[in-house]
Amino acid sequence: MARGWESKSIEAQQDEASSRRTPKRALSEEERQRHSRRQTIELARAKAASDLDKATAPAHRTMLEQAVKALDEQLREV
Repeated sequence: MARGWESKSIEAQQDEASSRRTPKRALSEEERQRHSRRQTIELARAKAASDLDKATAPAHRTMLEQAVKALDEQLREV
């Protein structure tokens, strides 16, 4: 019995949450490309930052620091 009430409560919560969502407007092709580019840069930056945390060789660390700095600059432009 309690299980049935619980599932109805969850269903009601899901219905309420979906009704509160505002419909998103469709993005233009330019906006989609900009969003995709930003995501790509953010992923590349996350990878470079992660690699930098693990890097031990000074030359490798320098290269990764420069890469992170360049990606930060690109993010400011996008």
